[in-house]
Amino acid sequence: MSAPSSSTQNLYDQSASRWIRGEPISLSDFTARPIVLGMCEPVLGQRILDLGCGEGYCSRELMRRGAQEVYGIDLSEGMIAAAVEQEKVDSFGIHYEAGCATNLAHIADASFDKVLAVFLFNYLTVEQMQQCMTEVIRVLRPQGQFIFSVPHPAFPYMRKADYPFYFQVEETKYFSQRNHIFPGRIWKRDGTWLDVQLVHKTLEDYFEALRRAGFQTLPIVQELRVTPEHVQLDEAFFQPLVDFPLHLAIQVVR
Repeated sequence: MSAPSSSTQNLYDQSASRWIRGEPISLSDFTARPIVLGMCEPVLGQRILDLGCGEGYCSRELMRRGAQEVYGIDLSEGMIAAAVEQEKVDSFGIHYEAGCATNLAHIADASFDKVLAVFLFNYLTVEQMQQCMTEVIRVLRPQGQFIFSVPHPAFPYMRKADYPFYFQVEETKYFSQRNHIFPGRIWKRDGTWLDVQLVHKTLEDYFEALRRAGFQTLPIVQELRVTPEHVQLDEAFFQPLVDFPLHLAIQVVR
């Protein structure tokens, strides 16, 4: 089963304006992105490719941290337009482009020090993810790093569809529902939410795709969760997710 790119593109073209923010507001802005950006360090003076860059939230933060250049690619023209508009407000010199993460043929080999993909692979099938990772290792310089985050594969099967984050899976068929597309929602602290999607993959799928792409070093893996600091910040918002594995963050060296 293939995840139609038009489905993802339409979802984000329609909701692009609701993703724009200058500070953390959605759940994963607290539980995932700070950790993933920390795994990118050091970024000073580096060239970084941000795949699935959305409206540029992480791209802008990488430039604030001293990256020499950030190149953002996203399938949604609406998200890219939003990123370009933000660039007019805070000019970092980021290059944004509407394009597909499975085909980076226009990018030369060994062009980047790091490649970042924050919640990209939950929109790709296993086969599309393999194509993307094969492209990633090609455009990375020797000893370059690939850092990405995904929803924890077990999370949708551990919790019912409810506030403040869920994917609505069908029954508890963890293995047989590989490549099936499930709708989800992730809330903001202001009480609104963002519609998201999950193309389900198993833990094995992610590591097998890295191996087949040619990565040979042992990845660093972090299971991301709600922390006591999150609960102290906003108990009503974060408490429902305490002790659930929300996301995975993975770093691997070329």
